[in-house]
Amino acid sequence: MNNRLYGNLIFELSKPGRKGYSLPKNNIGSYEIPASMRRAEDAELPECDELTVVRHYTNLSNNNFGVDTGFYPLGSCTMKYNPKINEEIAALPQFQNLHPTQFEDTVKGAQAVEDLLEKYLKELTGMAAFTFRPYAGAHGELTGLMIIKSYHHDPRHNGLNRTKVIVPDSAHGTNPASAAVCGFEIIEVKSRADGQVDLDDLKRIVAEQGPEIAAMMMTNPNTLGLFETQIPEITKLIHDCGGLMYYDGANLNPMLGACRPADMGFDVMHINLHKTFSTPHGGGGPGSGPVGVRNGIQLYLHRDVSPYHGNFGVMMKALAYILSLGREHIKEVGPLATLNANYIKESLKDVYELPIDTICCHEFVFDGLKDKSTGVTTMDVAKRLLDYGYHAPTIYFPLLFHESLMIEPTENESKETLDGFIAVMRKIAEEAKNDPDLVKSAPHTTPIGRVDDVLAAKHPITTYKQMINDNN
Repeated sequence: MNNRLYGNLIFELSKPGRKGYSLPKNNIGSYEIPASMRRAEDAELPECDELTVVRHYTNLSNNNFGVDTGFYPLGSCTMKYNPKINEEIAALPQFQNLHPTQFEDTVKGAQAVEDLLEKYLKELTGMAAFTFRPYAGAHGELTGLMIIKSYHHDPRHNGLNRTKVIVPDSAHGTNPASAAVCGFEIIEVKSRADGQVDLDDLKRIVAEQGPEIAAMMMTNPNTLGLFETQIPEITKLIHDCGGLMYYDGANLNPMLGACRPADMGFDVMHINLHKTFSTPHGGGGPGSGPVGVRNGIQLYLHRDVSPYHGNFGVMMKALAYILSLGREHIKEVGPLATLNANYIKESLKDVYELPIDTICCHEFVFDGLKDKSTGVTTMDVAKRLLDYGYHAPTIYFPLLFHESLMIEPTENESKETLDGFIAVMRKIAEEAKNDPDLVKSAPHTTPIGRVDDVLAAKHPITTYKQMINDNN
């Protein structure tokens, strides 16, 4: 097996007796580890020389895909470029070497950074105050819902019976999950054929259960990438029955320079700093999900969601991004993201099925290929994209369509990059018609071909020893 291309496991490269380190002579004496803390058997660690280890991990890194290596049109995730100045700022030793349990009077500089970031986020969203303690979007959602629960449980509001949260059927899955974790009951409101909230269905829900409604959670633009045009009517319905409006900030990117959640009537929101403000994310982190509230709700900002101030490095990168763009250019983010998405959509809608043919915001959703006669699926298209060096878009989400293919180019990508992606997508559509088996059996050029997803989920191989035993 070619290690440069395929990246053998480090255990496969191991040779007994080899090592890639040397330790200085011990001049301070020998201290035995207590027997109760010692392993019964030595750890089965790989034995490799230093050069083998360096090459191994370098070659593995070359198999990774990221925004720095290619176009990453992952819908709903906003995988935008992270300027290198952000990394330099976040790596300043005066901030990077802070300890979370330092005395408060020794971290005044860090507090000033957080205060400045809060000032800018308040201007961009219209909210009155933020807490930076949540570590990511879902944590922010939970925090926001805890704030809403505290608001209703205040004797002044007499809302103990408000136990239900309304969630659109097109929402991110974290919305109902966060509400359930917070102890709320979820009520689903339907979408119309045009992808927006069905106002008549919402009116029915409010009429039937108004006194029990604690809040409605919305993403705007919604998960289909469409701006909800009935926000004023929706917020009035919820406020009139005593509920609060929650804004899921996952899709805030196209709103920069266009409008602010607080001005639309939202009371509580979270922001994914690692999406809208450029920090790279994925694989579990890093993230930051600060929560903002409108004037009058600051009292209920939860300070006990974390003992620390969140992921400070992510905040540094977000502040660097905002300062780099400045007041004038940050207003260009939303319009450019919207322009790029509409350009791709209009360039491909003759060969990919566009279920809602209208102007989108930052992202849009195809329902697979327009010609479905050959049986080529969205999964096949996504796998074939890998052969051409592109990361696949989000697939099979949202669940409103059977063959969803969700594309978000962000504002950073050039027309040349978009044109290259469009050309490949058109080529795959042509292949699907003329040589469908080629697409159905993709990918052909990646280190690993198409895996059996069901088998991998039901019988995962988690250790080298297990892999050896299974192969034997």
